[in-house]
Amino acid sequence: MKVVVTGGAGFVGSNLSRSLISRGHEVIVIDDLSTGLLDNVSDGVQFIESSILDKDLIGKAISGSDVVVHLAARGSVPRSINNPVATHEVNSTGTLNVLECARAVNAHFIFSSSSSVYGANTALPKTEEMVLKPLTPYAASKMAGEALSLAYANSYKLPVTTFRFFNIYGPWQRPDHQYAAVIPKWIWQAINGQEIVVYGDGEQTRDFTSVSTVVEILTSTLENKFYHPQPINLAFGNRISLNEVLRNLNIHFQNIRVDHKEARPGDVKDSQNQPDLVRSFFPKIKPKEFKDGLPETIDWLVENLNRITNGPMAPN
Repeated sequence: MKVVVTGGAGFVGSNLSRSLISRGHEVIVIDDLSTGLLDNVSDGVQFIESSILDKDLIGKAISGSDVVVHLAARGSVPRSINNPVATHEVNSTGTLNVLECARAVNAHFIFSSSSSVYGANTALPKTEEMVLKPLTPYAASKMAGEALSLAYANSYKLPVTTFRFFNIYGPWQRPDHQYAAVIPKWIWQAINGQEIVVYGDGEQTRDFTSVSTVVEILTSTLENKFYHPQPINLAFGNRISLNEVLRNLNIHFQNIRVDHKEARPGDVKDSQNQPDLVRSFFPKIKPKEFKDGLPETIDWLVENLNRITNGPMAPN
């Protein structure tokens, strides 16, 4: 199939593109390189440098495609608090642009939402039927993207699949900008002997999911033309505290120094998915366990640190 991956020079997109190329698909990557890296784009991929706000260029790229995997987004909760308008423009208006282009060719549209949409709804574990209560501009923008995707599925019969990503980690995830995710950032700090900053007491929990598992599910979704009328949580019921992550890092790096700071506004205390729905749709996919995925991620970053830490700093 001809597959367009927006945000394909980023973390999940670069992993997915490699998988698709290895399976014989034609892959077009669209990325503005605001946080993604050109080095992340694998051989065999057609690369187009563009923002998803450039509807004309996006339309040309998507023309003739079978599938659009929409991963491009302006990430980070703190970043959205610093600049809510930019977050809305990329994550809401940008998603609308990509949807319109997908609709023009009736391409299967796969949208990456976020567990942050649950926000102030503190009940655990999370299920897809829960009321959404976004706390931040980032969460609201992802909720808007979900709503647009489902509206296009209903109004135009566009084939749509929407996943709510939880906390994904693994190779090719940048550790070096101010909005980097916690696992690569802490590994990078440990490699360099730097103090690790923890916001809050470290007892907050996350449902960490290996990027290899996410790629398996996305690949299965597009190859099997799997559509679903409602969002699906993509996580498998882990509830791992940040302190537990630190304890695991301490096995690989001696004398880790930790500095606890005040919790940040908008950060959710706990997150855990009820994985019954995602397991029912993808019963053959066995998620990689955290005890295996974290050492693999550490080893990869140790070996590839120079190639993943030479990109632009994410603007506010």
